[in-house]
Amino acid sequence: MNLKTFAAESSPGPFLQTNEDVYDFDLVNELFLVLDGFGGAGIGDIGVAQLKENIKNFYTKFSADPDATMPYFFSPKYLLEGNALINAMLYSHNALYGENLKKDFALRAGASGVAIAKSESVATLVSVGNCASFLYRGGSLDRIFIEDSFRFLSNEGYDGHLRTMPLSGFGLFPDLYYQVKEVRVFPGDKIVVMTDGAYGRLGSDELKGLLIDPTKSLKEKILEVFKVSNQKGNLDNQSCMILEF
Repeated sequence: MNLKTFAAESSPGPFLQTNEDVYDFDLVNELFLVLDGFGGAGIGDIGVAQLKENIKNFYTKFSADPDATMPYFFSPKYLLEGNALINAMLYSHNALYGENLKKDFALRAGASGVAIAKSESVATLVSVGNCASFLYRGGSLDRIFIEDSFRFLSNEGYDGHLRTMPLSGFGLFPDLYYQVKEVRVFPGDKIVVMTDGAYGRLGSDELKGLLIDPTKSLKEKILEVFKVSNQKGNLDNQSCMILEF
């Protein structure tokens, strides 16, 4: 299953001067990343940029060699690409955590993120922290993961944006908590990944309406999500990526 098209956008948002969100992609190796850094200007933005490069570099190294030894993790239940992605994320986490140990607590960087590695008709997603990921299929928009944030404590929607604080992340603790899901994709499917500055103030139905608008391109849909989120009071950085199959 080939990727038909994709779009991505990142913005500092209406209030902040520094953007600690990043996205990246490698079409040759079919790798896609959305990361939400934290730590403040000159800390989170630098840390998340290094994290992104480490994940890309080490994923390419592992996935290119089917005989490579996976140094941190291996499970036969996942494809080679999934195992390579998990190892790349664990390596990158350990590198960031090691750097953080050398610094005062107030100077430490961290990040949430979702990484996608595609192989033929299967997309392997690995989620850390509070970024959201959705699968749009046949008129339904469903969460792929439950974000690792305070949101799970309540189903109330009126203050959801106050409960998107991540409970885990890259660089924070000795062990990295992550969720893995393999998704078989079909023609017409869309995978959507967002940082909390994009989704935090939007309800599921509202988000679905913005994402399925047939009159707008993928990039226009992303910008509309940002616009509506900002109109509802967002003050955070915003990133979104949509993969269409």
